[in-house]
Amino acid sequence: VSPSENKNEKVRLKKQLGLLEGVAIILGIIIGSGIFISPKGVIQEAGSVGSSLLVWTLCGLLSMVGALCYAELGTSIPKSGGDYAYIYEAFGPVPAFLYLWDAMLIFVPTTNAIMGLTFAQYAIKPFFPECNPPDFSDRLIAAAVICFFTFINCYDVKGTTRVQNAFMFTKIGALAIIILSGIGFLFFQNGENFNNVFEGTETSPGKIAVAFYAGIFSYSGWNYLNFMTEELKNPYVNLPRAIYISLPLVTTIYVLANIAYLAVLTPSQMIASEAIAVTFGNKVLGFFAGTIPVLVALSALGGLSVHIMTSSRMCFVGARYGHFPTMLSHINVNKYTPTPSLVFLCILSLMMLCTNDIYVLITYASFVESFFIMLSVSGILWLRYKKPDMSRPIKVSLIVPITFVIICIFLVVLPIYEKPYEVGMGVLITLTGLPAYYLGVVCENKPKWFTNYFNGLTYAIQKVFMSAKEDKLEEFDM
Repeated sequence: VSPSENKNEKVRLKKQLGLLEGVAIILGIIIGSGIFISPKGVIQEAGSVGSSLLVWTLCGLLSMVGALCYAELGTSIPKSGGDYAYIYEAFGPVPAFLYLWDAMLIFVPTTNAIMGLTFAQYAIKPFFPECNPPDFSDRLIAAAVICFFTFINCYDVKGTTRVQNAFMFTKIGALAIIILSGIGFLFFQNGENFNNVFEGTETSPGKIAVAFYAGIFSYSGWNYLNFMTEELKNPYVNLPRAIYISLPLVTTIYVLANIAYLAVLTPSQMIASEAIAVTFGNKVLGFFAGTIPVLVALSALGGLSVHIMTSSRMCFVGARYGHFPTMLSHINVNKYTPTPSLVFLCILSLMMLCTNDIYVLITYASFVESFFIMLSVSGILWLRYKKPDMSRPIKVSLIVPITFVIICIFLVVLPIYEKPYEVGMGVLITLTGLPAYYLGVVCENKPKWFTNYFNGLTYAIQKVFMSAKEDKLEEFDM
């Protein structure tokens, strides 16, 4: 066995995750900053207490239906890459490339920016309780933490995973404090916020769809389970069981957290607040209110760190199939970290900080991601027709993917009337992938300046970021 094969063997993942670990992974990915920022976006668009709680419940059910569809996809197409692999298998290379293009340009860096801004807003809010913080302060702090965790991920994977374990306890602690104190407040008060719970409900389909986007953002990560299918022991049994256990649990936690928020804050107070959990803590916890922004900020940091670590692997898949520059498939064999792809995503995430409006970023990310998730699940229907004899260890009823696709069509089409600018920008960025696909993938006789540019960029990354000779880089074989 050659040394390079030994090195590749070290980075391969083994089947050592059982059901408990699978559930813990899903919870760790899903529960992040969303539950501390999205309640404002949901109730702002839904219009009433009752409709906002209904949106949160339905978002949880929609995520579970989608996860069941992905259980079939993940076991019938056991390839690395998740949505990229499913779209490629069902619809070919062009839609798969557009997914990868949007993932790298929109919803991966946008999610990093959202988590960085969430940390920044909760970190600085206690220092400016009665006024707005200075301009650009939140974006500068967000940029600093994105760069810091990119460096940590470049430097040491083991250190990153140890940090994740510590951050997981802060997430659980913050939600436990909010739920217990909010339910206690509701029990001892008259609960006037829950009188006429559907009064003021929005009837505009576009606003309802945008409210769903805010809720779905908090549940994002349920489809990440498919990236771990090859690591699960007996995945055909543990994969669906992990879904049945974790998603109802997350839905219950999220609905209880929103009941707690609404027991203390009126809808208008939630909409006016820039940091809902801080406003909640100031009204209920008294002297201990200062613990809430600390826990929420740390929770957002945990989500940011794990997202930077996991999303960088998508670059490997694109590079391996020739859809991204080869330099993005390089790793540092001393640190076993994908430095080029991490730096690439860091730069894109910093570009997303041009705006500090988190809810605009959520609409950007959720619209495009919802479209490609719909396309992935549509692949089930197409493959049932195109390859009826394909091996399907997990096979869901056709009504499940059909229902999911119909709901996704609703969520993709209706926001066009409510948020035309955000949706239009998402479509425009997607379409820019077509000339990029032709120039970078289809065209064999590429312009000399194009080839020289990427060769020079690869060399610069090797020298500046890797601090190693060229023979210390090799392609990462997933």
